[in-house]
Amino acid sequence: MIEVKFHDIGEGMNEGEIIHFFVKVGDEVTVDQPLVELQTDKMVAEIPSPAAGKISRIHFETGEVVTVGTGIIEIDDGKESVAQQEKNVDESVEPTQSVNKPVEQPNDKKPNRILAAPFTRKIAREHDVDIEQIKGTGPAGRVTDDDVHRFIAGEDADPVEKVETGHDEPESDTIPYTGMRKQIGTKLTQAVTTIPHVTHFDEADLTNVLAFRNELKQEGESISVVAFFLKAITVALKEHRIFNAQLDEENSVIRLAKSYHIGLATNTEKGLVVPVLRDVDKKSIRQINTEMKALTKKAQDGKLSANDMKHGTFTISNVGPLGGTGATPIINGSQTAIIAFHKTKKTPVVMDNDEIAIRQIMTMSLSFDHRVADGVKSVEFTNRFIELMEEPRKLLLEMV
Repeated sequence: MIEVKFHDIGEGMNEGEIIHFFVKVGDEVTVDQPLVELQTDKMVAEIPSPAAGKISRIHFETGEVVTVGTGIIEIDDGKESVAQQEKNVDESVEPTQSVNKPVEQPNDKKPNRILAAPFTRKIAREHDVDIEQIKGTGPAGRVTDDDVHRFIAGEDADPVEKVETGHDEPESDTIPYTGMRKQIGTKLTQAVTTIPHVTHFDEADLTNVLAFRNELKQEGESISVVAFFLKAITVALKEHRIFNAQLDEENSVIRLAKSYHIGLATNTEKGLVVPVLRDVDKKSIRQINTEMKALTKKAQDGKLSANDMKHGTFTISNVGPLGGTGATPIINGSQTAIIAFHKTKKTPVVMDNDEIAIRQIMTMSLSFDHRVADGVKSVEFTNRFIELMEEPRKLLLEMV
């Protein structure tokens, strides 16, 4: 008998919500066949079968939350466990002992079947609250954030006494707020409520770099302009390391990362994910372009691994192709900053000789943690990025 457990699939991930089972009791499975899909606070992950056999038991249901190390599924691989063999021997020798088997008491430890999201459980843990003592008011008795806060405040959250107001509400269509969508919401809410965001807006003249890109294209070299962005951002980060940092409040230090791993905010059918392009400072623009496209496709195909989303030090979001001239992007996780690139459009610009020329102007917005960096630093940082984009020859000097 093989027990399939929820193993550690990434740093800091200790809980996950079961969002889909690919199998049911009685199904025959093969090695590496997907068994169950779980949503953690960072990603959706599949757990494959470690052995071939028949599904004998499923301990949880869709929507339940499990912790790392918990057994989820049992597979009968045709091999009797040592413990079972010993039990069978004992029973065959002393069959009457079963009469004296102790009866399981009501307070015996049972698997935790309380429905609650990982972030809700975190709130309970931080306030030393036993979540099993809280009566949930959410769907199927799910414990919500509000239930925990009411419990902490000593308020009664008995759902039976809640007043039904559904008849007074207008008719509406609904979509599920579960799985990745809910986890994204939880993560962003936590970021906004714990990090003092400041957003600096600026614009860059991309005329020269776009012309250079077109020259390369005519020579058979197709390079995305985002690859140039990534290279220029990394150069600017190396000169302004405060934006490639992490605040460690517990130890009262700001950690300046020595690696430059850039997160690529990517839109997928299931929601926003942020795969990480590693060691951008050590790669040419051609390498960056190739690896970036491969990573983006992997994200859109839903094939990212936990390792693909680890250790990001800074994040970019390229929303320009969709339009829009500005936004206030939310900082990703424990990072210090995120930059969003917006629409590029032809704009009349007064040049240094006072002549008016039509230039390709892109707007951008940099959100940063004001505890870590000040506004002046953000201007210096974006100025350096703008300089490199407006003078591609300077960017070439920085290539490895």
